[in-house]
Order: sequence, then C-alpha cells, then structure tokens
Amino acid sequence: MTPHVAGRDEELRLALEDLRLGRWLSTKTLLGHTSTWALLTSRSQVLANGAAQSDAIDAWNVEEPGDANAMMMQARVLTLRALAAHRAGGAGGDIFRRIRMARFACDEAAARRPRDPVPWVDQLALAQLDTDIRAAHRPEHWARPPEAMLPPGPWPLLWEALRRDPASREAYHRMLQCLQARGRGALDFTRWVASRSDRGSVLLTLPLYAYVKEFRLRKASGQMSAGLGFWQDATVHYYVALARDAWFAELPEPAEASLLDLNHLAYTLTASGVPGAAEVFEAIGPFATPTPWQHVSDAGWYWQEDFLLARARAK
Repeated sequence: MTPHVAGRDEELRLALEDLRLGRWLSTKTLLGHTSTWALLTSRSQVLANGAAQSDAIDAWNVEEPGDANAMMMQARVLTLRALAAHRAGGAGGDIFRRIRMARFACDEAAARRPRDPVPWVDQLALAQLDTDIRAAHRPEHWARPPEAMLPPGPWPLLWEALRRDPASREAYHRMLQCLQARGRGALDFTRWVASRSDRGSVLLTLPLYAYVKEFRLRKASGQMSAGLGFWQDATVHYYVALARDAWFAELPEPAEASLLDLNHLAYTLTASGVPGAAEVFEAIGPFATPTPWQHVSDAGWYWQEDFLLARARAK
C-alpha cells in the first residue's frame, strides 16, 4: 500500500516534498500549470496541509506580493492554522485573531482573482468555528436554508463558491463539516445534495461521509457494540448503492477518481455488505487513504490490516 496524500499525482508529490523543505518554486510552477478550478482546489488543499507548519508560503508572498496563487495559498494556510488551533483547544483570543487573519487573507485573495472559488471554500471552512447561534459571529453563517428540511447555515458562502465552480467538491464537504460541527442537519444536507446531483457526479458520494461520521459518533458514545445494525439500515444501503451505481459505475477512468471517495465507497460497501467492493478496491490499487479506515478501525493506527482484510474479502 502507498498511503500518501498526493496519491497518483506525481507533480503534486514533488511540490509537496519541496514545501516541507521550505521551498515554494515548484508549488508556484504546479499551480501555474493547473488548468481547472476543481484541480486547483484539490491540489491547493493538499499543498496547504503540507505548508501549514512551515514558512514557505509566507516567503512566497514576500518575494512575489500580489501573485494570485501566492495569495490564495496564504488564505489556505492561514485557514488551516486557525482550524488546527481550534482543534488543539487554543485560547479564545488567539483563535479569534487567527480567524480574522484568515478571513482578511480570503478577502484579499478573492479581490485579486474574483473568479477563484478557493477563497470562498476557505470562508466556508472557517464558518464551522461559528457554532452557537446565541453568539453568532457572522450573520451569513446563519442564513435561512433553501428548503425547510435543511438547517440555517453559511449558505451565502456556499453559493459564492458554487457560482465560480458549480460542482465544487470541497465546497460541499466544507458545508457538511460546518453542519456536523453544529450537530444538526448533516445527513439531511447530504441526502438533499444527492437528490439534486446528476449521474456521474462525485457529490453522490457525500452521504457516505456523513454515514461514516455518524457511525463513528455512535460507536464512540457507546450506542453500539458492533456496526452491523447501523450498516444494515435500508436507507444506508440505498445511498451506498447509489454511489456505486450512479457515480462509480459511470466513471470513464475509475482509477483517476478521488482516492478519498474511492476509499469511502470501498469501506461502506464492505461494512454494509452491499456487493461491488472488489471493483472499487481494484481502482484504489495500492493507494489506500487512512480516512475512513483509521477512524472506524478498532486497531487505530494499524488500520492497514483492516483495509487489507476488507480487500481480501471483497466481492
């Protein structure tokens, strides 16, 4: 197995290695030759995760102030730092300072390149830190939903991202994370998205992420001793089969799909007993991703054993 965040993207792998050494030129070259907003969004997300602990992006912005990709990456990195500080339980004043810095960087990047969806995706990511409507920090984070079944949320930010990239995978995932952080409406949101998605759309995999998170929460709270009952639910089966038949089966090149999506589909197929996992594992090849295996495995850091066992038993 090759659990590397860059997966099959060799150019991304090389740029990421340079970033971790404090070098940004290969990142500049890679992003400059990235031809679609979808690929720019996914590559910049991986790169920002690699750069968040270094000063490489800060140095790029000093050397080339006003470069659109440098400004976008600065917004990315500052957003991730704010989220990481919140997860680490940092002091409130420090968190708010980091959020303000990240939002300012997002605004600057959006003004520099108005068609870029990434700054709006980052704004969505930051919205998950605004969790209590009794002390709402931004009114757009608590906007009315488009349908009654859905909860209030940062819908204006989602629409801004989708106006620039209508099928933005990360925008929908960030919206999901926001609703999960608030503990309301996450499953309904993913089902609503799936009901509006065309055949072949990667958004048909979104409910799988919500089900994995729901399973993790129930298991952690002691609500279940085993996952069999959860994964045998007829509604769960419907959405797992939908992702298999209306997304995976429609892929012209399954091996080129998002490895996270493939691994989520492989896991939910094997956990639920819905057939078809063998072909998904074939598309994954050696590129297993820790998520979701590590988060649902009793073995924790030895999640690779669960992955290999599931692959060996797949039908």
